[in-house]
Amino acid sequence: MGRRNKYDKDFKLNSIRLCEESGKNQRDFEKEMGIGGGCISHWKRELNESKEQAFPGNGTPRDQEVARLKREIEILRQERYILKKAVGIFSKPTRNDMSS
Repeated sequence: MGRRNKYDKDFKLNSIRLCEESGKNQRDFEKEMGIGGGCISHWKRELNESKEQAFPGNGTPRDQEVARLKREIEILRQERYILKKAVGIFSKPTRNDMSS
């Protein structure tokens, strides 16, 4: 699976404008620019639907909160795993305990 590219608002707006002004086929334009296929269509649709709120940058505040919570959950899972290991290690009888 390939890495997902992130484009800023200015790049998206300029790409839409250039594609329309170039008169080229949209697929050819995307290929020439190194943009994934269908990006221009997606960006145009988002621009038409959201107008000024289009391309907020890092997603909606809800998306940002979900991402933050997922990172926090992963950190908590790792901490819990480490604590379980530590309890297991420290609860084992020591050699001195066995000789008594």
